[in-house]
Amino acid sequence: MSARPQSPPDVAAMSFEDALAELERIVKGLEGGQQKLEDAIGAYERGAALRAHCEAKLAEADARVQAIVAAADGTLSLRPVE
Repeated sequence: MSARPQSPPDVAAMSFEDALAELERIVKGLEGGQQKLEDAIGAYERGAALRAHCEAKLAEADARVQAIVAAADGTLSLRPVE
């Protein structure tokens, strides 16, 4: 009995770090040029989804950082993210 290949994790459920690491592996594989065309296309599509996910995570983190507001007396507070 052979083991079924494990499907990759859902991109939306991945942490930024895990998505970035997988994206880096995909890029290295594509740069190597040793994949079959269909595999390369699938890897490219997955890479595009991972890139978009990473960009969204970075935008979310940036919004959270921008929500930290310094008051005139030097204290920090949070403002609601719009």
